[in-house]
Amino acid sequence: MKKTDAFIKEVEKKFMCPEKFAYEIESIVSKNPKSNYINAIIEFCEDNSIEPELIAKIIPKTLKAKIKNDATKLNFLKKTTSAKLPI
Repeated sequence: MKKTDAFIKEVEKKFMCPEKFAYEIESIVSKNPKSNYINAIIEFCEDNSIEPELIAKIIPKTLKAKIKNDATKLNFLKKTTSAKLPI
């Protein structure tokens, strides 16, 4: 392996794009069926010595929807309904 190839792999490993981050979280959740997306993000942050607050900027919309769904199931968020009858 050339030095440039090793350097490129090291850079890719250290710098995270939203798609790669989502892939990492999905792989954590798929390995542990009892886990949820919130715990997977916390686990990822602990394993990589990253503050969870810093991750917020790279979470893609699809992953945010899954996190919101988990939070609703865990009663961290109120259940919302889009259909309301006019009174």
